[in-house]
Amino acid sequence: MDIAFLGTGTSQGVPMIAHEADGLDLQDPRNWRTRTSAHIWMGGQRLQIDVGPEFRLQCLRNQIDQVDYVLMTHGHADHIMGMDDLRRHVDLRAGKALPVYGNLETLERLQQVFPYAIHEQAPVKGYPAFSLREFPSTLDLPCGRIQSTPLPHGRSDTLGLVFTEKKTGQKLAYFTDCKEVTPAARALAENADILVIDALRPEPHPSHLHLDGALEIALALGARQTFFIHMTFAVDHERYNDTLPDNIRLAHDGLKVNVGTLEETTREPVWA
Repeated sequence: MDIAFLGTGTSQGVPMIAHEADGLDLQDPRNWRTRTSAHIWMGGQRLQIDVGPEFRLQCLRNQIDQVDYVLMTHGHADHIMGMDDLRRHVDLRAGKALPVYGNLETLERLQQVFPYAIHEQAPVKGYPAFSLREFPSTLDLPCGRIQSTPLPHGRSDTLGLVFTEKKTGQKLAYFTDCKEVTPAARALAENADILVIDALRPEPHPSHLHLDGALEIALALGARQTFFIHMTFAVDHERYNDTLPDNIRLAHDGLKVNVGTLEETTREPVWA
């Protein structure tokens, strides 16, 4: 199993428009963060977690040429507003709708925002097509198992996702946009090879984990490797990374990690 971090930034991206971020080294490409999403290779199938506004550019940078399933953690704009660009991936499936999984609140939001795309077959080439499906607590696919669990995120819930590859037993837990990791989620993430977790900023926030909170949970869960995501301009990559234990670190856009070996590669931006 492999994971590519397509985006690792918060809802406004990093850097923000018309904003001076004191202490953020913009000469370091790891501090340029698009909206948070990830792509997983599991047992020969390709799983897309969330589809933010920069999805097209993220696909080009990371050479994402196939999507088999779309997994939505929640319905906030920074996680859904690139879905129209899935039309190219629908073309690559001969117009067959992409299965899109989410909780009921998220599916309702998708129906409101993308009503023209909700059908089982694209009416013409170049048209998006989504087959909306409620995320069960356990989703068994040919490539492996995905377990979902609600995580508190302000006035709504995010789905925490735990992936177990059928062939290898490799395990990855993905907890974005959450104020807390519940006991149920912690139990699912037990013995994970990789933990991916929300770590918004140094100061506490009402609906997101902050850096110290994420670190506390990472230490408690004890994954072989933990990556922090969904970070604001207040988190300089090198400065904060240097304070963390060796097996806990910040993710960055373009980072790809093999879940078994923990080997890493990075793809540079195509627009650099």
